[in-house]
Amino acid sequence: MRTAVLLFTLCAAASAQKNWKVPRTPDGHPDLQGIWTNATITPMERPPALANKPTLTDAEAKFIEKNQAEELNKLDGASDGPLLAASGSAGTGGYNVLFVDRGSEFARVDGVKRTSLVVDPRDGKVPATTEEARRRNASLPRNGGAFDGVKNRPLAERCLLGFGSSTGPPMMPVLYNNNYQIVQTKDHIMILAEMVHDARIVRMVGQHPDADVTFYLGDSVGHWEGDTLVVDTTNFNRQIRFRGTYNKLHVIERFTRTAEDTILYKVTIDDPSTFASKWTMEYPFVAAPGPIYEYACHEGNYSMSDILGGARKADAENKK
Repeated sequence: MRTAVLLFTLCAAASAQKNWKVPRTPDGHPDLQGIWTNATITPMERPPALANKPTLTDAEAKFIEKNQAEELNKLDGASDGPLLAASGSAGTGGYNVLFVDRGSEFARVDGVKRTSLVVDPRDGKVPATTEEARRRNASLPRNGGAFDGVKNRPLAERCLLGFGSSTGPPMMPVLYNNNYQIVQTKDHIMILAEMVHDARIVRMVGQHPDADVTFYLGDSVGHWEGDTLVVDTTNFNRQIRFRGTYNKLHVIERFTRTAEDTILYKVTIDDPSTFASKWTMEYPFVAAPGPIYEYACHEGNYSMSDILGGARKADAENKK
């Protein structure tokens, strides 16, 4: 009986998907509007243990997902550990499981679960950085100069942008607040990120400004290629250093509505001054119930005085 019910359910789901048609706006283009999430435990780069496995069976994925959930629960309330270290809170206990919303499953694309967000190169690894990038990034201020004043602190810490390129582009899944709202008109598309409530505006007409005109989120110009929205972004502010990039970063995003509850997101990173070759990531944005909640970063940023005050105390102790 159970087998018959399962087969009926699967057949009904397959039939519904087959009969599904892309919803369209009044101007005839696919309707991407709604609230979506890209939360996933699929890592950006394929881990060594899965080096030769670009995909997982559902059974394999379920086993790893279960283990990761158990590991996360073990960290609940801990003052130190890999999760806290990754979030910059090692030793302070700044995050516990209540605050973690990174997803609980591997990203599913084309019916199978992926072991890395990177799909090109095929090894699931970000290409090597260039010598130019290594020299450039080695010259950046480290711990000393980074604490000399408010403007030396990272943009995310100053609550100007979300951390980990969550707003993008590229729009990366991070530790929490992986929710987005898309609002679409004929001439503009707005993508609101829940993290730090950043709003990206994609112009569907026009060209990029001169190279010396820059923006924190870059300048995004979109067009349609069939039913796929293609967004071309350049003119990044020099403080945007995604994976060590600089002001030559060029990001090409592709949004394709593949199901009632799914947008396939494919993004290519092109920066010849930083990477040996272009590289591409691919993962789904899945429909979420919403709403998008207000994000209160630092609730007034009171912690900034503690960060800089701690640095001054360390300076004084080092002079003794």
